[in-house]
Amino acid sequence: MIRLLVKKQLWEIFRSYFYDAKKNKARSRLGTAAYILLFAVLMLGVIGGMFTFVAKSICGALAAAGMDWLYFTLMGLMAILLGTFGSVFNTYSGLYLARDNDLLLSMPIPVRAIMTARLLGVYLMGLMYSGVVILPAVIVYWFTVSAAPGAVAGGLILTLMISLLVLTLSCALGWVVAKISLKLKNRSFITVLVSLVFFGAYYFFYFKAQSMIQALVQHAAEYGAKIKSAAYPLYVFGQAGAGDGASMAILSAVTLAALALVWYLIARSFLQIATATGATEKRVYRERAAKKASPSAALLRKELGRFTSSPSYMLNTGLGVLLLTAAGVGLLIKGGALVAVLNEIFAEWEGCTPLMLCAGICMLAGLSFPAAPSVSLEGKYIWQMHVLPVTPWQALRAKLQLQLLLTAVPAAFCLLCAMIVYPFSAAELALTVLVTLTYTLFYGLAALALGVRMPVMTWSSEITPIKQNACVLLVSLLSFVHPLLLCGGYLLLSGWKLGYAGYMGCFLAAELLLSGLLWCWLRKRGSARFAAL
Repeated sequence: MIRLLVKKQLWEIFRSYFYDAKKNKARSRLGTAAYILLFAVLMLGVIGGMFTFVAKSICGALAAAGMDWLYFTLMGLMAILLGTFGSVFNTYSGLYLARDNDLLLSMPIPVRAIMTARLLGVYLMGLMYSGVVILPAVIVYWFTVSAAPGAVAGGLILTLMISLLVLTLSCALGWVVAKISLKLKNRSFITVLVSLVFFGAYYFFYFKAQSMIQALVQHAAEYGAKIKSAAYPLYVFGQAGAGDGASMAILSAVTLAALALVWYLIARSFLQIATATGATEKRVYRERAAKKASPSAALLRKELGRFTSSPSYMLNTGLGVLLLTAAGVGLLIKGGALVAVLNEIFAEWEGCTPLMLCAGICMLAGLSFPAAPSVSLEGKYIWQMHVLPVTPWQALRAKLQLQLLLTAVPAAFCLLCAMIVYPFSAAELALTVLVTLTYTLFYGLAALALGVRMPVMTWSSEITPIKQNACVLLVSLLSFVHPLLLCGGYLLLSGWKLGYAGYMGCFLAAELLLSGLLWCWLRKRGSARFAAL
């Protein structure tokens, strides 16, 4: 029974590899094998290769300095961090708030078997994520330093204890996440915030990894002494991996005790947890006057509500809002140095610095394109738009207004910051502002036109129209093509000979012409196509 339940758990986790939700049918064996192979390449080749590189970079130097324990402490903590983060949300959805808890509990299946299967599923996921870090580290140590029986036993025991620690932490943190999620009103913003923090931390450590490794190797003795005196349990943790018998026994005893405590607590409260639906907030009815809104305002509110209610929608099509804001703040802090570097590099081309600033802002604005998948996101409920007392053009215009709200406003903020750090002339300032804001209009019209021309109306997951959509790919490419054309025409095609004002004036005219053509198409043929969907 437990074997079947664990198999069901794993199939739910990797369901997309065996089942095509877009076509509502099972994938072919070749397709399934390709997905599994791609997953193996990403996990073992990319992530495993990255941590293998880190292990090889520090293993020899730390071992030569007699800091074998510090090596295992660092790699083990990274394994625990990745394993816990990778499996905590699976714990949250697969153990505490699984959708089929009521169904399984209604069957003649022992509660202990359900709980055990759930925990095994969590354990296997944690083992996968932590193993891709600690196993390469252990193997590198065996080949680089020592493969004596004690070292082999220490590496294997450390790997096992890390996987059990990940299970313990995942169960505890998963319970916290589940409790918080039941209380939250705006879960989508929390999801977006957590995702952005994770991505920011990842890229920060990615770009700082080399300097951090060098600093660690150079000051290994100093750091090791501080850890040993201030955090002795970490020293014992690392010594277990290096093969110290007493440390292995202590680590095993503490880990098994913590796991037994968590098992006992879950066993006592599993039924309560599995059947929890969250607290229901009591509201007192208060009579309020309904506020009348125009059709345009109501439609824009609808589009904005859909955008803010979906973490996937916000993360994949609204990243430019955050980056433009961050770029504006960055210009205020480091803009003077950036302008000096640009002036030095492009000293031979007059007006190149303001052009580069304009192109950079346009490129960042192109990272926000909610209009591209907005038509497809209507899906099977598009009939609701058709029965409302609004015209197709009003519905499309609301989608365009959302696009402009998320691109033109932060772009204007970034332009204001650029004005503070760069001494634009009156003509340069006017043309830079006009080209940038006209580009946001053209980009929004192009994204909406492609969305109308290439809709994906049949889908079971919103990821399909947001990420697996040809029009989204084309719009993403357009966000890079426009700035490249702006810079390439000026530098490579001798556009600088026209002067900054002449060249930007020509580019502005081209943008206005294309925007006018797209506007007319959307008003007539685009609206007709939307009405026929």
